[in-house]
Amino acid sequence: MTYCAIDFGTSNSAIAIPGAQGSAHGMRLVPLEGEHLTMPTAVFYCTDADDLPAGTWRGTHIDDSLPRTFGRAAVKAYIDGYEGRLMRSMKSILGTALVDQTTEVGNGLGVKYLDIITGYLRRLRSLAEAAGGQSLDRVVMGRPVFFVDEDPERDAAAQASLAAAAHAVGFKDVAFQFEPIAAAFDYEQQVQGEELVLVADIGGGTSDFSVVRVGPERMQTLDRRSDILANHGVHVAGTDFDRRVSLASVMPPLGYGAFGPSIKGQEPRPVPSRVYFDLTTWHLINTVYQPQRTAELRAMADFYGNPVHHQRLMKVVRERLGHALVGRAEAGKIEVATGGRTDISLELIEKGLHSPLDAEQMAQALRDDLGRIVQCAKDTVAMAGVAPEAIHALYFTGGSTGLGLLTDQLEAAFPKARAVRGDRLASVATGLGLHASRLFRG
Repeated sequence: MTYCAIDFGTSNSAIAIPGAQGSAHGMRLVPLEGEHLTMPTAVFYCTDADDLPAGTWRGTHIDDSLPRTFGRAAVKAYIDGYEGRLMRSMKSILGTALVDQTTEVGNGLGVKYLDIITGYLRRLRSLAEAAGGQSLDRVVMGRPVFFVDEDPERDAAAQASLAAAAHAVGFKDVAFQFEPIAAAFDYEQQVQGEELVLVADIGGGTSDFSVVRVGPERMQTLDRRSDILANHGVHVAGTDFDRRVSLASVMPPLGYGAFGPSIKGQEPRPVPSRVYFDLTTWHLINTVYQPQRTAELRAMADFYGNPVHHQRLMKVVRERLGHALVGRAEAGKIEVATGGRTDISLELIEKGLHSPLDAEQMAQALRDDLGRIVQCAKDTVAMAGVAPEAIHALYFTGGSTGLGLLTDQLEAAFPKARAVRGDRLASVATGLGLHASRLFRG
């Protein structure tokens, strides 16, 4: 059995391979870091050759010229201050012009963004082959309902890029399945009779919904197209929440939302905001550090009514603190979601600098994004041609379904549906494994 299933996520990834009899359709998830069955979708290119972190991986392919760490080790190497370049949210570049562009990763070495994805998939495949003791040449890969909203041509290009990366690491047969459909397959294992389930798969990059007819008698059917009543999605999810939180609480002390000086009695103009949006978007942060961009920002001191704002911004640019600040915003979001309020430390910018964040502030910051997601769920059910009351279960999966502010609103939109919470990080991978088993075991 030389097949597997990969959930390549914006924030976390997992891989399933054939396993012992008695496991779900003979499939099992591979431990990727210690006992962890999921691994953050992160790569850290190490450029400090004299002092590399433990577990650094050196490959033999053209895109392996620099040693790298992956997942939690990649994030740790970055936090620990090793020299290099951290890449996260690589899935977000699929379907954009960035996918074929080259970015510098250190020591003057440039790597295409798609090659970074390829290297990460190669790491997943090598771990899975080591765990299973055999080569893997067929794969089912998950994909969001839309890589790119309202642009079929770019969406098709995104899937083609991901397929090309999978072929480049050695997979000869590459199939795709929608991630929320895979989650429905996972949920189906626990139902006793036929149901209509609305799957809410909300991860780091997309919020995807599917209305699927599930039931014990349907599980063994390979072609389930007639059971998929509708699927729909919107390109708003966890990384967008982090951006909103960062703009609301982390960026104002750097000048976001501030005004310039009054010139000749005229009304002060707002400080240009583009740099703040780029500093809160993972795959754009490094564009701020380019020499020409840095020079432009340095020359904008007179645009600021409060010189301290500009000084703080330039420290972030000089010391490349953008990713660390997004990490602080993400941590703050999680703390507020579980505890009600927090105080985000910005000591890395200035001693004593901090920014409070409470539930009301976060609700306000996320209001528009959450509204778009809930409306997308309603639209999906309408597309299925059924009334909201006809939905038996609302199945939550994906890392961002840990945000109660979001799940509460979705539950309120479908009050008759039973709320069921799957494994937030592994349900899609498990469902993809089920589909791979049915597709490839012959």
